[in-house]
Amino acid sequence: MDAFFKFFTDSGFVRFFEGDGWKQLVMIAIACVLLYLAIGKKFEPLLLLPIAFGMLLTNLPGANMFHEEMFAGGHVHWDMLTGGSAGLLDWLYLGVKLGIYPCLIFFGVGAMTDFAPLIANPKSMLMGAAAQLGIFLTFLAASNIGALGIEGLSFTAQEAASIGIIGGADGPTAIFVTTKLAPQLLGPIAVAAYSYMALVPVIQPPIMRLLTTEKERKIVMKPLRTVSKREQILFPIVVTVFVALLVPDAASLVGSLMLGNLFRESGVTERLSKTVQNELCNIVTIFLGVTVGATATAATFLDLRTIAIIVMGVIAFGMGTAGGLLLAKLMNVFLPEGKKINPLIGSAGVSAVPMAARVSQVEGQKANPSNFLLMHAMGPNVAGVIGSAIAAGALINMFG
Repeated sequence: MDAFFKFFTDSGFVRFFEGDGWKQLVMIAIACVLLYLAIGKKFEPLLLLPIAFGMLLTNLPGANMFHEEMFAGGHVHWDMLTGGSAGLLDWLYLGVKLGIYPCLIFFGVGAMTDFAPLIANPKSMLMGAAAQLGIFLTFLAASNIGALGIEGLSFTAQEAASIGIIGGADGPTAIFVTTKLAPQLLGPIAVAAYSYMALVPVIQPPIMRLLTTEKERKIVMKPLRTVSKREQILFPIVVTVFVALLVPDAASLVGSLMLGNLFRESGVTERLSKTVQNELCNIVTIFLGVTVGATATAATFLDLRTIAIIVMGVIAFGMGTAGGLLLAKLMNVFLPEGKKINPLIGSAGVSAVPMAARVSQVEGQKANPSNFLLMHAMGPNVAGVIGSAIAAGALINMFG
């Protein structure tokens, strides 16, 4: 009987009724909602499903798969990690903590990205830049939120910069910046960034419809010019050199992105291109998603500062979407008839590739079934990836 009683009292079921066990129940419920969105609604399941399952695992009492105390204060406590009590997710989380996974993901993103739409229409770069508006406005908001006088609700400049980068809608970049500037906020920022990336089809359409008229959404754009192979090979080399010289702190992200793209476009590294597109990217996505979800513990997540980060993150995302749209509308004021831009492609300036471009296509076809905006939207979309990496480098340089 003693053995049976010990088995029962050591089980996770009992722990739900001890201390803050109710908070873990709340987090498990949130994880189940995200799993439903990933599986039932198919909201970017490749991202949302591993994140949600990681969130589920970390909040199961007694599972001991992830230990926040091993990474307390934004540092890796190697003595605790190697002491024998580390769980599986503690070890996998090192790839996030040390900034390894974001660069590996960028290899895959580069190899899967066609920069031809951006090369064919350089004006796309302006919309990609305008969509970074959310980053800097949210940085300002987070920096000054302490003026509200709410106890415990204030952020340093480094923390505010890390919160702002959520507006770029680029999970790897958000992780990269936060590990450099505010590692203590890595959990909530990473979960917010990846969750909003997965929820692009939910967040963006209402903003797109609010800021455009039906006439604007019906605009048909002319097909893009054909881009030569030479241009496609030179582009990643030139961008890497230019960005690394302009913002050295962005070199690792942009260099990884452009090397992946060079694998794709060079025509001589097909095996490497396929590897980074498939095996490498898929493996790292699994590790990154599960460990990002694992940081969403009840103790960290059900906190006023975390809730503020989540709220400011979605506002940043919305402002980034609006920034790209509004610049496209402004550009139309100066463009002649026949060369007008469908403003919907401006919303793709956030760097959620290719989800944001697909949303532009879907919304455009709702207004005009004969309209095909996908390739046009890919221009601002890939420009947004480069833009968010440059913004990240600038923030690291200023506050690192």
